[in-house]
Amino acid sequence: MTHDKILRPLDTSVTQGIPGDKQSWIDHYVSVRNYSLLICEKLAVEDFAVQPTAEVSPPKWHLGHTSWFFEELILRKNQPNYCRFDDSFPQLFNSYYKSAGKHWLQAERGHLSRPTVAQISEYRSHVDQAMIRLIDRYNFDEATLALLDIGLQHEQQHQELLLMDIKFILGANPLRPVYTDSPLPLSPLVTTKWCSFDEGIYDIGAEDDGFQFDNETPRHKTYIHAFAISDALVTNGEFLEFINDGGYQQAKLWLSMGWDWLHENHKKHPLYWYQKDKQWFEFTLHGPQPLDMNAPVAHISYYEANAYAMWRGCRLPTEQEFELYLRQVDRSNAENNTVCHPHNANMSAGQLWCWTQSHYSPYPGYQPYQGMLEEYNGKFMCNQFVLRGGCVATPPGHYRPTYRNFYQPHQQWMFSGIRLAKDEK
Repeated sequence: MTHDKILRPLDTSVTQGIPGDKQSWIDHYVSVRNYSLLICEKLAVEDFAVQPTAEVSPPKWHLGHTSWFFEELILRKNQPNYCRFDDSFPQLFNSYYKSAGKHWLQAERGHLSRPTVAQISEYRSHVDQAMIRLIDRYNFDEATLALLDIGLQHEQQHQELLLMDIKFILGANPLRPVYTDSPLPLSPLVTTKWCSFDEGIYDIGAEDDGFQFDNETPRHKTYIHAFAISDALVTNGEFLEFINDGGYQQAKLWLSMGWDWLHENHKKHPLYWYQKDKQWFEFTLHGPQPLDMNAPVAHISYYEANAYAMWRGCRLPTEQEFELYLRQVDRSNAENNTVCHPHNANMSAGQLWCWTQSHYSPYPGYQPYQGMLEEYNGKFMCNQFVLRGGCVATPPGHYRPTYRNFYQPHQQWMFSGIRLAKDEK
């Protein structure tokens, strides 16, 4: 039995007849919430509870957690006499918010066979109908509207995580199941060019127009030396040259912790690569595919990205350099909004979040969200690196040039790649 017998998308007919901006908010809410279910449409019920590793969450947990966010932060605070769907759910679907009470350990989310997928579907429907009624009847103040916007942006973050986690869940299975049967075209040959930037003082960070997370602010001035950045990502073929040249065996290319990680985990190639009859293959959401030499190398750790850059006689860009590049070339559409349906997306080739050499730290004058959301970003500003640029799994309209993603240097399961930079004299 597939999930379509259990998960029920929001019926858009419930939104008819609501005037003005309320209708726009409800339409947006319905669209975002249904997109999460669209991502899960191809899964079997058995896929929803699997957790092959601690950093990957079962798909049903994502569906529950994003509903918990709306229930706890908006409904319980703004709808009089609102009753939780289930009083045991907060502990199960609270991710890490200590101020919200106890939460289940991330590494043990796959231990839970209950609640079932059907129960989580009922939970989503309960929350969705309550949210639509609330938006329709309530005159939201600016702070509550901002919270609604954060909730929808938060769900879009989990939509990207869903695709990352689904790929890892399927890739960990020796049967190598196929997520989408849409064709995966070969990538065209791209000629790399270098984009140069003069040294100077530049404004970095989000302006006041449009949505931004707290970690994108405040806008501030930064001195940047002259540099050049590649307009193309490193390809599979280029990274294979690094492997064939003994890149994974040359200690001089690796950071000390990266060298230890490499040996402790027996790393010899990117995640999802494997050899059969001396030919390289890559597991994708389209199933196993012969390695596309022109496609950007994906699922790369910071350690691998840094070692490759050293081997090429280059370096990784800083996040400030990357932001200047993204703004100049206006990649907000080209890099991210090309993907409109997860089942038709080219999930191997395409744009990837790219590592920068910048540690994830607060901007000068950083002010976190207030209340429970104070834990949203600031508490993770330790031992992580910033990635920029969006990826093929980022939902349409979610990306912007100031967006700061962040991961630990050893992690590979996200859609991460390499873009090179170098100093200019």
